[in-house]
Amino acid sequence: MGMLKGGGRSADTRERLLEAAGETFAARGFRDATVREISRRAGVNVAAVNYYFGDKEGLYSAVLKYTLDSALKKYPPDLGLDGDATAEDRLYAFIRSMLYRVTDEGRPAWHGKLMIREIAQPTKALDEMVLTGFGPLHRSLMSIVRELAGAGGDEEQIRLCAMSILGQCLYYHLCRPVLKALYAQSFDVPEIERLAGHIMRFSLNGLRVLQAKTDNPRMG
Repeated sequence: MGMLKGGGRSADTRERLLEAAGETFAARGFRDATVREISRRAGVNVAAVNYYFGDKEGLYSAVLKYTLDSALKKYPPDLGLDGDATAEDRLYAFIRSMLYRVTDEGRPAWHGKLMIREIAQPTKALDEMVLTGFGPLHRSLMSIVRELAGAGGDEEQIRLCAMSILGQCLYYHLCRPVLKALYAQSFDVPEIERLAGHIMRFSLNGLRVLQAKTDNPRMG
């Protein structure tokens, strides 16, 4: 059932398994999700999981990669900037793309839920996700921050600044229900652009402190 190599049928079967597995893993977690339930949701034979992914762990890793790849394809970190873009422009693009990824209501709801579950309750798959997904993103941001900080920032300060920028963006995903309850926070395009501008200004002001090499130890 949908297990023949080649052609659209094989690709369709694989994608249905990824979608069904994503919904199931997001709802139940890796440990409690079963291959039988995933196969039933996808409308395929249980053997299809082994055929396409090897086992449940292989399927789970593929789902995480599928989720991250989908988000990065829709909102690439540089948003299509030219190669000679300034560091400030690259930082702004990074912030905007990340905000759009974490607040995107057009993606299936399980995408964000699964990622948060994996971070909160990590499995063996997290190492691979960090290596191929989060790692390159973080190194890209570190490079931008390093350029903006100039000689005023050592590697530890640059790392902390990069994590602060990421934290500001992730806040709007992790605390979304709270923000909606407290402030009726919306996440339409104008609001996301406004938030991106705020995070950009706030972050640049912090980086300018490093550029100035202030002697105040509380800022060091």
